[in-house]
Amino acid sequence: MTRLRGGAVTAVVVMTVAVAGCKSVQTKGSSGPQETGRGGAALAAADALTVKGRAPKTGYSRARFGAAWADTDSNSCDTRDDILKRDLKEVKFTGGTCKVSYGLLEPDPYTGKDVTYRRGRSQVDIDHVVALSDAWQKGAKYWDPGKRIALANDPLNLIAVDASTNRGKGDGDTATWVPPNKAYRCTYVAAQVAVKKKYGLWVTAAEKAAMKKVLATCPDQNLPTGGNPTKAPERFRAR
Repeated sequence: MTRLRGGAVTAVVVMTVAVAGCKSVQTKGSSGPQETGRGGAALAAADALTVKGRAPKTGYSRARFGAAWADTDSNSCDTRDDILKRDLKEVKFTGGTCKVSYGLLEPDPYTGKDVTYRRGRSQVDIDHVVALSDAWQKGAKYWDPGKRIALANDPLNLIAVDASTNRGKGDGDTATWVPPNKAYRCTYVAAQVAVKKKYGLWVTAAEKAAMKKVLATCPDQNLPTGGNPTKAPERFRAR
């Protein structure tokens, strides 16, 4: 997976990468800051998510969600660079103001450590907070391509993180993986809840229980809001 400072991909929002424990988090992106939900909204939203069994992964491929890092917000920068600009500090560019060549992830939300980004090296990934294959098995298989493309490029669902830690996550949901940085877990789970609520994805019983267990430790945790529209422009295609 390549996957709540500069513009989450795009259009808007995503969580400001501040390791603030279970405090409220304001999302922001290329379209500007958005208001978060009211206190306690994350736990209530998690409790309201539809529960179903995990569907088979049959038919899944990354191509089902369109070309990687499509410029769905039409700002002439691809989604990956939008997120790097949003989440990194001391950003430097190559050939303009889109292509990020350098930046500092201070701190990485998943580990709490500082990570240096240099283009061409693999120390920073853009993580899909809700993994695309997890989404496929929990509703996205039945969507039209425009909605899948929107999810893959929605700043609400994207965050710059330490690459090796992200790859250990794989396509896990909250029942199987949470960030090793305990101070970030409430923010992370609230982001997953926000994405699943926004797109109408379901959760398994074990996943909901895990979400509620984490959020019970921070009952005032707000729900991130905003992001791109849930349908990509018609010019984008997926298989």
